[in-house]
Amino acid sequence: MSKLTFLEDIAALEQALASAGNKPLLIFKHSSTCPISARAHREVDKFLTSDALGETLVCAVVVQNARNVSDAVATKTGVRHETPQTLLIRDGQCVWNTSHKNITLESLKEATAKD
Repeated sequence: MSKLTFLEDIAALEQALASAGNKPLLIFKHSSTCPISARAHREVDKFLTSDALGETLVCAVVVQNARNVSDAVATKTGVRHETPQTLLIRDGQCVWNTSHKNITLESLKEATAKD
């Protein structure tokens, strides 16, 4: 089982991007006060224990604690910020994203299965 890595500063974001290399990197933007985000967090947790995880590195940004990291993700990917939100990065490019109730185990499995 993989563990969710929390990105608390820009250096951690840069390290995650570098560590992913050519492997998929899933970034989950989470609000610690939002019930929709809590539901999305449970779906990400299910993905972490699924056989679909493969080599995907999964990181999270708690927006209340690291807004600058959340903003940096938006700037680097060109994807407007939402919370909750998941973004899939491959080879340094955002190839997929979704938000709110669209964050499900099935949507995460489908997104990471794509080549």
